[in-house]
Amino acid sequence: EHSCSPACGRGGSGSAHKFSREHLVRDRIYRHVGWFLGLLLSMPGASADMVELVRFKHAPYPYVRTAAERQRFFDVIDGKRRGHTGRDGTVYWEDETYQDNRVLLAIPASFDPKRRPVLVVYLHGNQSQLLRDVRDRQRVPAQIAAAKINALVLAPQFAVDALDSGAGKFAKPGAFARFLDEGAEKMDRLLRLYLGRQRKRPNLRNAPVILVAYSGGYAPAAAALSVGHANPRIRGVVLLDAVYGSEPEFSAWIGRHRASAFVFSAYTESTRVNNELLQSLLRERQVPLTLAMPRHLAPGAVHFLPLGSEVEHVEFLTQAWTANPLTDVLRRVSTDIPRKVVAKKTPRCQGRYCKVIKAKARTTQLGKQKVNRRVRSAHAKLSRSHQ
Repeated sequence: EHSCSPACGRGGSGSAHKFSREHLVRDRIYRHVGWFLGLLLSMPGASADMVELVRFKHAPYPYVRTAAERQRFFDVIDGKRRGHTGRDGTVYWEDETYQDNRVLLAIPASFDPKRRPVLVVYLHGNQSQLLRDVRDRQRVPAQIAAAKINALVLAPQFAVDALDSGAGKFAKPGAFARFLDEGAEKMDRLLRLYLGRQRKRPNLRNAPVILVAYSGGYAPAAAALSVGHANPRIRGVVLLDAVYGSEPEFSAWIGRHRASAFVFSAYTESTRVNNELLQSLLRERQVPLTLAMPRHLAPGAVHFLPLGSEVEHVEFLTQAWTANPLTDVLRRVSTDIPRKVVAKKTPRCQGRYCKVIKAKARTTQLGKQKVNRRVRSAHAKLSRSHQ
């Protein structure tokens, strides 16, 4: 479940066996250090965020393809290695690019297990790695922690450092729901380490989900919404310069589920045409939308924020309409799920006789029909006394 370089487990003899033994020893050391740090962090006054890379069974990759799909996708063969030629002409090898099943899990230091948690699933863009880009360059866990919405972070690794927006397993029906279930289980283990075994932990299997996609993360986001089978849990979709395609899928999902979720899309010139196409599709569905930054993001709201040419796509996660835009968006989110309001029943009468009879009915446990008969009798007596 712990992070491991792509070279882990590669075959060979001699030095390879030595490497494997050294790796096992180092892994045990890291694991015990992690346990010790977890104990320290679970003590009162601990203030550091916890970020871990954990291996998932239901991560987007490795994606098991059929023989026909493999033949179409992997167009370069070098001995036993298979490669895919990207749109820039680079050959991306399967064992280096499409085998990483790690997911970044983050627990903010301000997380309160007594409050209702929110799961923020972050889908990164092209040419990204979880530690180098998501954690360090874009500072996604730190930005989400700064929003103070009591959120836990899940960020799966897609194609490693490649110009590839493939959704991997998320393209399969129900895959995103299975990913969330496994994420709840793995996050619960991490919370037990972070908070201590004696602390009560929240139930994450029913926690609301906010889906955040940046750049090439649009394709996994569209797949998760269209065939992920997790729509009852999704309370919001945040698209950060991310609509490079899949406009019909986004439009269909918003039309069906906007009553229970908000949608926010901020974009530069890079995705302006695609966002305008999405807006036109929504207008055809008679979905109301605004072109401004909202004060609050609540279910039913659909907002688009066009930005000028001075905003760079590459630095969008750190400097867009403001510094740390992800923090700014999530601070506007209303994380309280609306509950059905039950109107109080109006008493049938407010007179002195009604109050006396109903009080007596409660003490003597009279049936509903008897109470109504005696109320009507009281009304009759009251009317006769006024004559």
